[in-house]
Amino acid sequence: MTATDAIKTAAPQGERRLPLLLGIAARELRSGISGFRIFIACVALGVLVITAVGAVSDALRAGFEKQGEAILGGDLTLARTHVRAVGEERDAIDAFGRVSETATMRTMARRPDNSDQALAELKAVDAAYPLVGAVEVAGGKPLQEALREGAVVDSALLERLKLKVGDAIALGSAQVKVAGALKTEPDGITDRLTYGPRVLISEATLEKSELIKPGTLVRWRYAVKTGEASADEDALLALRQRIEADLPEAGFTIADRRDPSPQVSRTLERLRQFLTLIGLTALLVGGVGIANAVATFIDKRRKVIATMKSIGATSRMVLSIFLAEVLAVAAMGVVIGLVLGTLAPFVLDWLFGDMLPIAAEMTVKPLSIVTALVYGFGVALLFTLWPLGRVERVSASMLFRDEVAHEPAMPRMWVVLATLGVAALLVVFALLTSDSKRIAIYFTVGLVVVFAVFAALGWAVTWVARRLPRPRYPELALALGNLGAPGGLTRSVVLSLGAGLSLLVAVALADASLVRELKDRLPTSSPDYFVLDVPKDDYDAMRSLIEGRVPGVTMEEAPMLRGRLVRLNDVPVEEVKAPPEAQWVLNGDRGLSYADEVPPGSRVVAGDWWPKDYSGEPLVSFEADLASKLGLKLGDKVTVNVLGRNLTATISNLREVKWESLAINFVMLFSPNTLAGAPHNLLVTVSLPEGTALAAEGEAMRELSKVYPSVTAIRVKDVLAMVNGVFAQVMTAVRAAGSVTLLAGALVLAGALATAQRRRILEAVILKTLGATRRRILVSHFLEYLILASITALFAVLLGALAASIVVGQLMHIPFAFSAGAVALALALSMGLVFLFGSAGTWAVLRAPAVPYLRSE
Repeated sequence: MTATDAIKTAAPQGERRLPLLLGIAARELRSGISGFRIFIACVALGVLVITAVGAVSDALRAGFEKQGEAILGGDLTLARTHVRAVGEERDAIDAFGRVSETATMRTMARRPDNSDQALAELKAVDAAYPLVGAVEVAGGKPLQEALREGAVVDSALLERLKLKVGDAIALGSAQVKVAGALKTEPDGITDRLTYGPRVLISEATLEKSELIKPGTLVRWRYAVKTGEASADEDALLALRQRIEADLPEAGFTIADRRDPSPQVSRTLERLRQFLTLIGLTALLVGGVGIANAVATFIDKRRKVIATMKSIGATSRMVLSIFLAEVLAVAAMGVVIGLVLGTLAPFVLDWLFGDMLPIAAEMTVKPLSIVTALVYGFGVALLFTLWPLGRVERVSASMLFRDEVAHEPAMPRMWVVLATLGVAALLVVFALLTSDSKRIAIYFTVGLVVVFAVFAALGWAVTWVARRLPRPRYPELALALGNLGAPGGLTRSVVLSLGAGLSLLVAVALADASLVRELKDRLPTSSPDYFVLDVPKDDYDAMRSLIEGRVPGVTMEEAPMLRGRLVRLNDVPVEEVKAPPEAQWVLNGDRGLSYADEVPPGSRVVAGDWWPKDYSGEPLVSFEADLASKLGLKLGDKVTVNVLGRNLTATISNLREVKWESLAINFVMLFSPNTLAGAPHNLLVTVSLPEGTALAAEGEAMRELSKVYPSVTAIRVKDVLAMVNGVFAQVMTAVRAAGSVTLLAGALVLAGALATAQRRRILEAVILKTLGATRRRILVSHFLEYLILASITALFAVLLGALAASIVVGQLMHIPFAFSAGAVALALALSMGLVFLFGSAGTWAVLRAPAVPYLRSE
């Protein structure tokens, strides 16, 4: 049975015979999918990115959760700063199960002759460590055996200090033998941000080093392994509740193996959401190619549609047939994207498995598949409904008209409403699946603005090109004619490339602003060193020592403690619904201090600073931006656990803090009467005179470490270099992800060129017949591409700059810096892609023989 026979059969029986309609659609597709290759590629690319992001995130999260016990070192951990658990408190912890105690701190590791030193992350462990997993020491020596001999040191530190296994290393007041080189540490990922290589020692060695003194910034951590073979979620929850009941004000941060490091989990989730939005952007940019492909498909089927209607098919029946065809083609792209995307974790593990801090568990969660399906089919439907709406507008009389007869441009109202409905559903889905609603809203609004601007720009360029007087220069006249042609490239190129370039320009300009802020501003105003754990009684002598070695040095000091927020007003922090960008301040312990005066780099923006010699109720000054995000205001109360006891203070003022100055500052600054009696050390900043020789600087720091072995000097330039290195890697990844959007634009451009190929070949044939040379046709195409690329890049730069200024100014709160390099990159990419694909199309046009096309017409 032919398609026509099927329609004759189906029409009298109504339009609800789905099997027949699908059969007709299948017969239509038998002619091939040559016109849908770009359609499939655009869908597959976007779905591939979204699926791959979800699959990799799922694999890492699954591996993280499966290895949670080994990563955490037990079923559960309790951690706090300053105060070690002793006496009844330690007995209470021991009652929960088998326990391993560790102490981590920063210190200076030195050569025995004090000729060189380096920052190290020291970790002292007991005989039970690790309860789960294993520490690997080069050569296979058991950890505890090595620790009885001395220290196990990261090979990077040995190389830095030019030491080897068997040599001695100075830690605090002790010289310790290097008994082995550290290969792997199972629970290292759960520790705080590290700035130096790891050194493992025993608790006995830690005591000999004399590094632990009252007020020292040392983090005590207790890993607990319950007696049960496998404690389920209910058992872990019950254990946490028991700890909170038995140790109500101990101030411990508790984590369990279900989520061994909330910071890592949040990072993975943020990365997944960000890259999913990038994939959605690529899919939406590719939607232009989808719409072009469907429009071309419908135009080629105009006579088929008219024939169907002339033999009794209704508009709804024809629309259903073609919608089924388009969705079938979309399904091909979705399946290709899903298959390739789910392979991403295997490829990642194969290429970088040894470099990852955790082993990926090859799994894909249903939500990731559902997300890819919703976005894939949703975007395909969004961009096909409008051109498919033209199906209803093709009348049977089209059989007797020329192909260029005018048709109404607007589809029927129900198609318009359905298109808007699909768009709204996609927006709602993006908001529901995003952790940060604010970022999702910014992203959605930005996409709408970008598409609206470039759609309007494409229409405007076409409108202007049609109405401009034709210049005498023939090549330019031909170029303007092509720009204004109804089936020209203008709208497709401007919309697809403009959206992709805007994203890349925004990323590049944000990158430039951050780099300038980090590299150009910080070194001129920031201190050269942060010195930690300076005893209060030693500060004056230490200052004299440094000033004696480096005259003109500037030093500032502030009390330094660590504490954990436990309540905001009367609400436990675990129950506070904080936005993601403020959640960090509620997790773990924070730096705390007290002051008589407003510190440099801060200014009071609400409330009043307490007077000197204040002795009333405890007061606190809170950082204004975080207070706003947490819903705190003047007069509210915050409870902080410091040194194992809870302190409640009233917010008396809010401060705006310029963190980038690297002056000593804290989220919370207390009135002196609140914390002055607590044992603590000082945090000191050291700013060297401009032009200080590296030799003099190094000599001063070595002498400082020799005389005061318990203090830790962190060189700001080294930390900034590390941060800049990590930042550069992140921005490279962001740019690579953004390039996917540009690739989608390139696919759309290729599709648009392929769609316009026949018209361009016919035009070229006629021109050559009338005497035009290849050079003249080539120049006309070159001018067309030059105009298109220039206009697109110009508006991409403007939109990208606007987006970047909003992001860095409103979200990152740093000055916006315009970069000519980013503009040059946008121009180069725009022109490069347009000329690359345009040259290929022009070459095909110039090679086409004239006779076959003249005969066919």
